[in-house]
Amino acid sequence: MNKYMKIARELAKRNLTTNAGGPFGACIVKNAEIIGKGSNNVILNNDPTAHAEIMAIRDAAKNINSYDLKDCELYTSCYPCPMCLSAIIWSNIKIVYYGNTKEDAKKIGFRDDFIYNYIENLSKNIQDKDVLELINIDKTETIKEFKEFENKDDKIIY
Repeated sequence: MNKYMKIARELAKRNLTTNAGGPFGACIVKNAEIIGKGSNNVILNNDPTAHAEIMAIRDAAKNINSYDLKDCELYTSCYPCPMCLSAIIWSNIKIVYYGNTKEDAKKIGFRDDFIYNYIENLSKNIQDKDVLELINIDKTETIKEFKEFENKDDKIIY
């Protein structure tokens, strides 16, 4: 077994005894060194965003003192959910190794399909208001800070 996937698996397995969250674990590697680890802490932290991959990203970013995790690889015990996929992309990680599939996660009760469907339908301009209603308001006011940012000489794009 891959040594980094083994660590992700051990983090997932530990959650079976702690009940901190679901059976998910992840680690982030840079230059053959683990720079971040995480397990699912949704229940422990009362935080729906505390998925293993997010926790590993937070840990890695803190440990290297950077929001940019380029040149890193992520090892996760399960295919990342849509939120985690987005966080992985935002952090500039380009390679993800995963163990279980999203279908495996569905079999044990984790419900990602409706989110994938929602996102796919958004690209077709279809909103499922039973999942989430997106309403655009007050753009004439909120756009002002965007215009200020656009004109800043010292802005940092991430």
